[in-house]
Amino acid sequence: ARGLADVLASGQFVTLPLGATEERLVGTLDLDAALSEGRARFSPGVLAKADGGVLYVDEVNLLADHLVDLLLDVAASGVNLVERDGISHRHAARFVLIGTMNPEEGELRPQLLDRFGLNVALSGHTLPAERSQIIRRRLDFDSDPQSFCQQWQTQQDALKRRCEQARQLLSGIELDDQSLAMITERCFAAGVDGMRADLVWLRAARAHAAWRGAGHIEEQDIEAVAEFALRHRRREPSPPP
Repeated sequence: ARGLADVLASGQFVTLPLGATEERLVGTLDLDAALSEGRARFSPGVLAKADGGVLYVDEVNLLADHLVDLLLDVAASGVNLVERDGISHRHAARFVLIGTMNPEEGELRPQLLDRFGLNVALSGHTLPAERSQIIRRRLDFDSDPQSFCQQWQTQQDALKRRCEQARQLLSGIELDDQSLAMITERCFAAGVDGMRADLVWLRAARAHAAWRGAGHIEEQDIEAVAEFALRHRRREPSPPP
């Protein structure tokens, strides 16, 4: 996830450390300053620092439920409101929230899991050839990080350009009725609750179309992101991997 920082429009990538308090997350109001200066002084928290970028939470399933609730509320609204003793402060907090977890260490409550737009499952069982390649690249990086980055700079620049082009195309791609009908039928068949899956799936399909450089959503875009939108919401049995 940390590798995303280099391809973000803002380059802003903030990590919420495990064990962070609510004050560390939302920020604090100095009421003593209100008495001496006539206004409360706000000390920004992690949410303020993440504005315009990505907020990454490792082991999100180990985070206290009330903090996960707070994170998801702010991610949905784009605004963080801090209140203390009748004094409040509001600031923009628009970010992409990425959480990672090991299901063997505990699951998120279904109500919280549903509020994460997309869900990607990664297998730890990697083929020997791929494992060897991963280890070799890690060793090369540890040996000489600068040379390693230079070696892959061309590919990294190409990835950044593709992301930038996709961002430019995104707003011009229509969320058309035909795509919406396909998605709503699939969500109904999967027995998902609410409308969040439909909205997320449609927007993800549009993003995939932009990633391909297309001007409209096609069935391949809908299929490409289907499992990400449904796997943590469906009530029917999951398809075999």
